[in-house]
Amino acid sequence: MPAFLLEVGTEELPASFLSSAVAQWKSLIPQSLADNSLTSDAVEVYGTPRRLAVLIKGLPSKQADREEEIKGPPAQAAFKDGTPTPAAQGFAKKQGVELDALEVRATDKGDFVFVRKVIPGRSVAEILTELVREWMSRLEGKRLMRWGDGDLRFSRPIRWLVTLLDEAVLPIELVNGSETIKSDRISRGHRILHPEPVIIPQAIDYVTVMRLASVVVNVEERAKIITQEVKESAQKLNGYAEIYPDLLEEVTNLVEWPSAVIGKFETEYLNLPTEVITTVMVHHQRYFPVFKKAGGSRRGAASEGRQEAEGDKLDPSSSSTLDKELLPYFVTISNGDSAKSDIIAVGNERVIRARLADGKFFYDADLKNPLDSFLPQLAKVTFQEDLGSLLDKVGRISKIAAQIAEQLQLNEDERHHIHRAALLCKADLVSQMVYEFPELQGIMGQKYALASGEPQAVATAIFEHYLPRGADDILPQTLTGQVVGLADRLDTLVSIFGLGMIPTGSSDPFALRRAANAVINITWAADLSINLQQLLEQIATDFVAARDKNKTELVATLEEFFLQRIRTLLQEEKQIDYDVVNAVLGENDRDYAERALKDLLDVRDRALFLQQIRNDGTLDKIYETVNRSARLAAQGDLDTKQLDPTVAVSPELFQKPSEAAFYNALVELLPQTQTAGRSRNYQLLVAGLEEIAPTVSNFFDGAESVLVMDPDPQIKRNRLHLLGLLRNHARVLADFGAVVKNL
Repeated sequence: MPAFLLEVGTEELPASFLSSAVAQWKSLIPQSLADNSLTSDAVEVYGTPRRLAVLIKGLPSKQADREEEIKGPPAQAAFKDGTPTPAAQGFAKKQGVELDALEVRATDKGDFVFVRKVIPGRSVAEILTELVREWMSRLEGKRLMRWGDGDLRFSRPIRWLVTLLDEAVLPIELVNGSETIKSDRISRGHRILHPEPVIIPQAIDYVTVMRLASVVVNVEERAKIITQEVKESAQKLNGYAEIYPDLLEEVTNLVEWPSAVIGKFETEYLNLPTEVITTVMVHHQRYFPVFKKAGGSRRGAASEGRQEAEGDKLDPSSSSTLDKELLPYFVTISNGDSAKSDIIAVGNERVIRARLADGKFFYDADLKNPLDSFLPQLAKVTFQEDLGSLLDKVGRISKIAAQIAEQLQLNEDERHHIHRAALLCKADLVSQMVYEFPELQGIMGQKYALASGEPQAVATAIFEHYLPRGADDILPQTLTGQVVGLADRLDTLVSIFGLGMIPTGSSDPFALRRAANAVINITWAADLSINLQQLLEQIATDFVAARDKNKTELVATLEEFFLQRIRTLLQEEKQIDYDVVNAVLGENDRDYAERALKDLLDVRDRALFLQQIRNDGTLDKIYETVNRSARLAAQGDLDTKQLDPTVAVSPELFQKPSEAAFYNALVELLPQTQTAGRSRNYQLLVAGLEEIAPTVSNFFDGAESVLVMDPDPQIKRNRLHLLGLLRNHARVLADFGAVVKNL
């Protein structure tokens, strides 16, 4: 079966675009083939800095013929007394068939004329010629460019095009103004190691032929080569290397023929914080740091194995590098001649030596003054044009942190640490080190705080208040870091929303969704009993005090935004069914929304518990009882917050024993429900609902059943109140009406 090769040769592609383009083609091309009724055995997408390619194996030579049924005019319009009318003749001519090929068939709308046609499949060569342009034009990326005098757009100028169906060239032309690129079988090898043209005899030979030209086109293979060579290089130095995923991906997309090069630097630079050195290596120079192995390391062999097992996810600038000891070496990946490794190493060593010398100068200069001496400089740095300076923001963070501490009823030492950490949390932003290496914000603040004699809790919080910095990052682990992190994000959210800069669609320049997610996740992970609604009210009040803004509208918008984030996190991160989320947040019930915002821990626990009892079958045992009661109770007038039957029901109006039994069961249920609400132990409530279910069933359908909608309005109201009370008890957990039965 035929194989097809498409290679788009370019000037050096950005690593980020190459990674994205490969992923896009892996999704786009198989779907495109399916849409055109083409099957294949394999679709292999390749990419290097100078090319993007796809090899499709096991294609058919043509599409399969297909039969198509086409509906024509109504039979009464197509035939008159059995004779074809102009309508029938026109339909047959349009479809390219004889009149005797027309069929009359009954439909829901009467008899219509139909015709069956066999449509021959097109050749695969013809289809692929069209699809090549589509695959190229549908690639998305940042800052696609035009070149020459044409309108063709791609990440970088296209220089050659290979299109082979087995051994035959599919003739395709890309016209770009006065320049025309014609497809051929001629590719190009490595710029240095194989500058001669590369002739590809047939599509299936692509990977092998390119390897002979010193180009490894398979992205995954290059990544494995790099990983292996980096690890082996580190072992030669009696050390081990961290393989950071983002760095590995970037380096893989920067080379075609990877070769590891070992470089070194002066041991005096090891006196710098480890994070400074690794940031220079990883973020700025794309080097792999080398650390001491067990025996010479504070980290140890067990820790090394653990880190590798976790997929090398550590951030080179995180505080987790504190327990690792660097060696004065690094490993870089060359795209040149491995025989010239010594020369390449010298050049890289010269660069990193200069960068580390800068780092040492900045570090020494910063340490000459205590961290709080940087605070006045924050007044000169604008946070946002309409929100003042960073010093203004620090003042707001301090006030919000104090409000959170008040809610949590913290002691004086804890409040002092929080106040101090909030005051100093942005001070390192005006240090020389962070100005040069922004990735070290918070990290240097932590180190400078310790050097200035600040308590460990304060120093740690300065780093932690930035956590999480991304979707896969850790959360702050200390109470001080958690509170200051919440305060920082809440200030940003209220302030930016107050200016009307609300995220729309995919546009979120201030990362407000991420900030709100962090507020919720930190609160959940640390079990912080904060009243988010109250905090938003307090912060919004302070914000509008100096501005002509509508506080009610601002708070309402923020509350809705947080409710959306809670909904998303429950569904996507906690794996809660959508209807269960609706049940705990209330689809059209403001009581549930306010309850969620006042107690984030409660909405989490209710959602997790309700999902649990769905999964174990307990929900089915109470679902019908609660829902039937709630549907009828809606016709009554009982307040949804009322739980006490002695207040809402008149026993003297009972006419049957089932009413008294229902009433007594509600009296017994009341303390269970109240305890469940206070302790968030909702198992007590559900156990009570299970126990009352037979009594309610007898009330509805047993030998002593009653007519709820009694002609006597007082009796009817009394019975509706019984049902309303059961509904209200269930509402302490969730709105069962929002739960879809047997989902």
